[in-house]
Amino acid sequence: MTFAAKSDYLLETLWVPVGTADRSVYALTLTNNSDRPIKGFRLGVSGPARIDPAAEVEGGQLLVRLSNYAEFAPPEGFELKPGATWTLKAHGMSFEPRHWTDGANAAFLVLSDGTNAPVAVLASRAHGDNAELKRGAAVYPVPKVAPVPVSIVPWPQAVAVSGQLLAPPGLDLKAEGSEASAAAKAFADLTASLFPVEGIVRPAAEGGFPVELSKASHLGPEAYTIRFSPAGVAISGGSQTGILYGLITLGQVLRGARSHPGTFVFPTGGEIKDEPALAWRGTHLDVARQFYSTAEVERFLQLMAWNKLNRFHWHLTDDEAWRVEIDAYPALTEIGAWRGHGRKIPPLLGSGPEPTGGYYTKAAVRQIVALAASLGIEVMPEIDIPGHSYAMLQAIPELRDPEEKGSYHSVQGFPDNCLNPAREETYRVLEVIFDELIELFPMRAIHVGADEVPLGAWSGSPEALTRLRALAGDEVAETHAKRLNVVTNTHGADEIDGSGAAVLQGEFLARVQAFLASRNCVTGGWQEAAHGNVIDKAKSLLFGWRTVEASAALAEEGYDIVVCPGQVYYLDMANSPAWSEPGGSWAGWSDPEKLYTFDPVEGWTDAQKKHLLGVQCCIWSEPMTDRAVFDRLVFPRLSALAETGWTRPERKSFKRFEALVGLMPVLYGFYAAE
Repeated sequence: MTFAAKSDYLLETLWVPVGTADRSVYALTLTNNSDRPIKGFRLGVSGPARIDPAAEVEGGQLLVRLSNYAEFAPPEGFELKPGATWTLKAHGMSFEPRHWTDGANAAFLVLSDGTNAPVAVLASRAHGDNAELKRGAAVYPVPKVAPVPVSIVPWPQAVAVSGQLLAPPGLDLKAEGSEASAAAKAFADLTASLFPVEGIVRPAAEGGFPVELSKASHLGPEAYTIRFSPAGVAISGGSQTGILYGLITLGQVLRGARSHPGTFVFPTGGEIKDEPALAWRGTHLDVARQFYSTAEVERFLQLMAWNKLNRFHWHLTDDEAWRVEIDAYPALTEIGAWRGHGRKIPPLLGSGPEPTGGYYTKAAVRQIVALAASLGIEVMPEIDIPGHSYAMLQAIPELRDPEEKGSYHSVQGFPDNCLNPAREETYRVLEVIFDELIELFPMRAIHVGADEVPLGAWSGSPEALTRLRALAGDEVAETHAKRLNVVTNTHGADEIDGSGAAVLQGEFLARVQAFLASRNCVTGGWQEAAHGNVIDKAKSLLFGWRTVEASAALAEEGYDIVVCPGQVYYLDMANSPAWSEPGGSWAGWSDPEKLYTFDPVEGWTDAQKKHLLGVQCCIWSEPMTDRAVFDRLVFPRLSALAETGWTRPERKSFKRFEALVGLMPVLYGFYAAE
């Protein structure tokens, strides 16, 4: 959070990196603004920064640490008097802060009588950095003179227009046939939601300019043509979606000409011919780390459509939460969808002591999927397994090997968070879950995660070690058993290729894929799903999140690939290295120009490019408690990614994009003060 709410207690955090001091220090200062002293209390804190369990803590004691949640106690007998402060200093972070949103963003007290008290939290500061903290989307003002006469994002393949008509107040849609009628309705609903008082669609009686809509069978399914004349506009498309994309382009032309008549025109002649460069133009949204209501997801889908993005990768589960209703296992949402003090999932990433979270009912999922379909968007759900399953295992603990001993931790600091590949119960439960999911999602592609399984996963499970011995021999099993209770949650902990964990995961994925294939589904996975080369390439789709080179290597092996490297296409990464920018930078940083000009297939051969399906940006939600931060991180980079997916490389121009993108809407309406 940026501004502290009124409270009896206030927490301030300060990051002092190495170089500024002899060793790094994360200082937390609690102020008692109440009129009574407190003693025997505990301080609970959450935020992306992670204090290592072995960290040295001055001024108190670290009692509990689970991933991003930490609970501290002051020295025994300590009393915090009214107006006084208590400061803790932690030396040793398993995830060090680099931006203001990395620090604590929620806190509370557990008082001596067991009740909770809220604590207001100021945004974290870095030593010596007093720059104003940035929130809200960066403002891209429309110039007086633009490089092109019409405002369209992403830029079409061919624009040859002439003349200038006084921009009409709206568009009167005249559809021919069922697909054109469906596209007209979708466009009317879309513009009424995104621009509710602009009246972009209106009848002739209200000044609507005639627009004829029709299907053209010779065009590709997402292709369209727009022909301008003084008397009206004709749009033809290869399908309902193609017609809709033509309408979206025309709507953008109209809005540009109407709001900036000195810069953009509404043509009286010529045409626009257009079709996408890439088939997969996707956006991933993590709803596990932060929950987004159905209304927020629907609005986000509308923004995707306005950018002609056509794949929604819905990340529904992770260590922190399970977000989709499953009739057979109600505990998944009863337990896994909620975080709070005293619950099986503690406060994490900005949640406080009270129950916080939510989930999507099946009715809500169907509603969202139907809206997406009307906008030309296919929805691919992700259930992240076998790793990233802490929430699921809290809800269904019987999935664990009852004889498992010791512990292992994920790179994010979650203990024992992987489904056991050696247990038949694992597959029985998953098959029931997948059958319920498949009924909700007509795309017939299910993403199963397969990322960041810890090196030490299942090293204390007799069942897993027995299975590993049968698969890979005694030596591999014995080596793996020695990883029990060894700290592996450090950088590179998920680099498991060739390990016992990879062997077990490989068998797990082969079984899961075989089941999904029996239901006529393609298996999606992060690039780690290729470990051991055990999945069927013809029935899989991988998402390359590490490097372009790694994605090229997988394409060389014959895997179909969607490119989404974290260094550039992860929209939770900050816009710059500055502390004042929100977001993370563990993978790097990328401002809109860097993302726009990035070549996702640099160095790829023609043979490798045959396996390229497209590109995707990924929105991970750790820093998104503040929705103004969402707008800052996602926009206009979402549009930059959209243009990479739609516009052929030789037609791209950041100078043009910069002049036009200011007309594109953002989700929450927060804009930066600069």
